[in-house]
Amino acid sequence: MASRKKSTSRGRGKDPNPRKYKKKTSPLLTESVEYVDYKDVDLLQRFMSDRAKIRNRRVTGNDVQQQREVANAIKIAREMGLLPYAKRVASASRGRPSRDGDRDRDRRPDVENTDEVLEGADEGAEFAADEGIADTAGVDESVEA
Repeated sequence: MASRKKSTSRGRGKDPNPRKYKKKTSPLLTESVEYVDYKDVDLLQRFMSDRAKIRNRRVTGNDVQQQREVANAIKIAREMGLLPYAKRVASASRGRPSRDGDRDRDRRPDVENTDEVLEGADEGAEFAADEGIADTAGVDESVEA
C-alpha cells in the first residue's frame, strides 16, 4: 500500500495567512462605567439592535461578565417598561403576499359594512366627476354631445 503524506497546513502550526482584525473595545470600558444600571436607557440602547434585540458579544466587544450584566439590565428595563421588547421596523415595500392565503381580504368588502362600501363608491364617483374622468355611463353621453 502506498502511504500518502498529510498536509501540515491543516490544524497544525501557524496559518500562513492569518486574518488581522482589531479587537473591539467595549463602550463600558471607554466610558469607564463601573455599574450597569437598568435605568440608564441611553447606555442600554447602544447594546440593542434597531429591532430591540440584544446585540451579540462579538458585535459589542464586551467580555462575558459585561455582556451578562448588560443583558440582565436590559431584561429588567424591559420588565419595568423602560425599553421595548420588540420594535416594528417600517419596510419600504411589501413584496410578498400574506401567508394565510387570504390575499384579497383588503379588496373585498365586508358583508356587514355594505353601507360603508356604498358611501365610498359615491365619493369615488364624485371624485371622478370633479377630475373630469368619464364614467361608463358618462362615456356614452360625452360621445353623443
